[in-house]
Amino acid sequence: MPTITSLAPTSGPTTGGTSVTITGTGFADTTTVQFGTTSAAFTIDSATQITATAPAGTGTVQVTVTGPGGTSNGLSYSYSPCVSTTTITVTGTLQFTITRTGNCNPCTCAATPTLNAISPSAGSAAGGTTVTLTGTNLSTASALSFGSTAAPSFTVDSDTQITAVSPAGTGTAQVTVTTVAGTSNGVAYAYIPALASIFQFQGPEAGGHLVYLNGTGLTGVTAVTFGSTPATSFTVKSDTEIAVFTPAGTGTVQVTATGPNGTSNGVSYTYVPVPTLTSVNPTSGPEAGGNTVVLTGTGLATGASVRFGIVASDFVVDSDTQITATAVPGTGPVDITVITAGGTSNAVSYTYI
Repeated sequence: MPTITSLAPTSGPTTGGTSVTITGTGFADTTTVQFGTTSAAFTIDSATQITATAPAGTGTVQVTVTGPGGTSNGLSYSYSPCVSTTTITVTGTLQFTITRTGNCNPCTCAATPTLNAISPSAGSAAGGTTVTLTGTNLSTASALSFGSTAAPSFTVDSDTQITAVSPAGTGTAQVTVTTVAGTSNGVAYAYIPALASIFQFQGPEAGGHLVYLNGTGLTGVTAVTFGSTPATSFTVKSDTEIAVFTPAGTGTVQVTATGPNGTSNGVSYTYVPVPTLTSVNPTSGPEAGGNTVVLTGTGLATGASVRFGIVASDFVVDSDTQITATAVPGTGPVDITVITAGGTSNAVSYTYI
């Protein structure tokens, strides 16, 4: 089987006609030379060299040699449009520079841009990450894309470097640069899930609380973690929402979502202890209600409801240790309880007179 070790030159105009020297082995019985899928005219100089005439083409193609033993490996050959620059001087002071592309004569061939690396190679699915691209022939860059999405902004730092801001996206995108000479190869950029908010940002220490995470790039999330504790269970509702049941925990933790390309930023979730009641004052009141009742205890700051039996009353949270409530109408003895984000308190007794 023939093998190719080098091409000279490795690029030429899109109109073709460039004489290309192909060096390698096993060329003695060559039957076909192709630039991509297009056959080229060629001459066998020896078993180790072929001279071919590049056909017309665009972009970057693979040059291969075929003989009775099979088809060789491929080496890259880049097509570049012709570029001609003319400077006109008027009255010795005013100058105009005209750049023409296409079939200009005389002309030189602009080199196709290439990308070698992107740093960082991953960023938020929400976009907005500043990345640095390094490569060659980047000075005339006119467009920069992450997959099919244009970068919101980019700056050409030099012929070998571009600084860009990533757009929003998901999965892994190929980043490419377009110049007057064509579009570069792609370098991979991975999107990491991004969290924007959590609905129900506090809940009981016992866990089991249903919350919703909102963000971008959430499709494919494989884990949701509260601090260092995995969520009890979760369901990816869409690319922007996940429904999660909280694990047990204490204090305030950062909730993160992990996808194939990495782990998101964190959003805060606070575990609230179960409230406790230690006293009620007064301990009795008229059946018509309407009187003021002061409840003391702990963990009352997130009070969501005060109940006389099963009836909810009006109340004001004075502090984490005190609530002032207005008694509802009733008869006989009832239990007063307080419901907070941490759960339902113990009961204290109140008697209607």
